[in-house]
Amino acid sequence: MTTLPREFFARPVLDVSRDLLGAHLTHGGVTIRVTETEAYAGHGVDPGSHAFRGETPRTAPMFGPPGVTYVYFTYGMHWMLCLVTGELGTAEAVLVRAGEVVDGHDVAAARRPGIRERDWCRGPARLATTLALDGSHTGRDFCHPPLGPVPSIDLTVATGEPRPDHTIRSGPRVGVSGPGGDGTAYPWRFWTDGEPTVSAYRPGVIRRRSR
Repeated sequence: MTTLPREFFARPVLDVSRDLLGAHLTHGGVTIRVTETEAYAGHGVDPGSHAFRGETPRTAPMFGPPGVTYVYFTYGMHWMLCLVTGELGTAEAVLVRAGEVVDGHDVAAARRPGIRERDWCRGPARLATTLALDGSHTGRDFCHPPLGPVPSIDLTVATGEPRPDHTIRSGPRVGVSGPGGDGTAYPWRFWTDGEPTVSAYRPGVIRRRSR
């Protein structure tokens, strides 16, 4: 396997999201093979993206250079891992949704006690837990050579088992409500057909304010 260079991530987010399927991602003593991703575009482009309305302290890593992490907290309990793509300032990122553990099984099992192996990384919150990722890992450079001013992280994304086109499926993103959840306009979730680790689809819920 070869570590993916920064040039791989300095491309449109839809291309990177699809091409990450089959790649190997290593952190915290565990390696996974990526089986599911979601693409999120940037400011004013993608209504399903955190960056749609502009940069905030939380989303600042998305506006950084390609090859850095964006790890965010959601639902008051879960961390999610995104890999920043595109050109500097475009705020594009791939959410790594699911994967299969291919190395470090003992470490993964200790972090996911009582959970069957298929479900260790079945969904982005479970994936982040299995890889021991949290908010301290956001905005960090995972490419080599490092950028210098940007803090680095010991996270490796490498070529693994590229998926042929006929095995790849796409559709609406999980849990995204409003226009960004329209699977016709934004079929930006990608997964490998037949993989048991791929998470179940759930539509977004539009929450109305009480009067």
